[in-house]
Amino acid sequence: MGSGQMVAVFGAYGHTGRFVVAELLRRGFVPVLSGRDADKLQALAASHPGLRTQVASADDPVALDRALADTAAVINCAGPFATTAAPVIEAALRAGIPYVDVAAEIEANADTFAHFTDRARAAGAVIVPAMAFFGGLGDLLATAAMGDWTAADEAHIAYGLSSWHPTDGTRASGKVSRDRRNGGRVRYANGRLEYRADAPPTLKWSFPDPMGTREVIGEFTMADVVTIPSHLSVPEVCTYMTVEAARDLAAPDTPAPAAADEHGRSAQTFLVDVVVRSGGTERRATASGQDIYAVTAPLVVEAVDRILTGRTRTVGVASAGEMFDAPDFLRALSPHISLDPRP
Repeated sequence: MGSGQMVAVFGAYGHTGRFVVAELLRRGFVPVLSGRDADKLQALAASHPGLRTQVASADDPVALDRALADTAAVINCAGPFATTAAPVIEAALRAGIPYVDVAAEIEANADTFAHFTDRARAAGAVIVPAMAFFGGLGDLLATAAMGDWTAADEAHIAYGLSSWHPTDGTRASGKVSRDRRNGGRVRYANGRLEYRADAPPTLKWSFPDPMGTREVIGEFTMADVVTIPSHLSVPEVCTYMTVEAARDLAAPDTPAPAAADEHGRSAQTFLVDVVVRSGGTERRATASGQDIYAVTAPLVVEAVDRILTGRTRTVGVASAGEMFDAPDFLRALSPHISLDPRP
């Protein structure tokens, strides 16, 4: 458990940030609430009397330093991460504490690896980007599925979402990504990111029962195309999304997620089906659960707990699958997700 250690949460009042704050408290940590909107911070603090708050924005390094003062780690929940990741990482490096974020933005995660790998390794610092449903969970599943393989020909990650009611943050981050691509799309093939202007393919994916075969958007590219090849020798990484969820995300009038249980989770369910192939051999790992935003909280808090207790495998910038023992990490998530097969 957290043993009362303070962990800064930047973007604490956002939809995912609130889940993270609640999970930190459940695990025995003391969240320090931070973000740029003073009114939203105070409203959140009213629900958690006694917690420290610090107004800070990504363009104010002095305020960021105050927010991170005396903390053991920082979790960045504030998108768009193209704007916030680098300044908060810089603040974490100045404070000498680990940095973990929940970024789903492909280019923002690629930037973190490109710009901070050498500095973080030299400093012995720990930086884990995309420690979330997109990027983190798929990477852990792919790493576990690989087992004793040192390389594979392909990795496929199919997202079976019952629906997708995006948050304001998801929409804002998506716009930033589209603008960076000039409205195009991205895929990972031949060992690199490729930018394309054509429409992605639509095809069928055979999910495990009870979901079964569903229509999916192929090359619906998510952060897994950064996290998986950052440490696994896999030249082809492709992600897929159920058509219904993709339509929800694209529709401008799809409402934000609404709480459907006492934990604040929405009714959305998910199934993540990962297949890795080498030659004629295929290995598979699947996870299912409820609410992609809510499940990010136990993912990122488990990561922080493992970092602070020394259960890591490297230093520098590393994805979940490289930083942690993937099968053991997934087993620790059993209260929140169901796994098949169990790692």
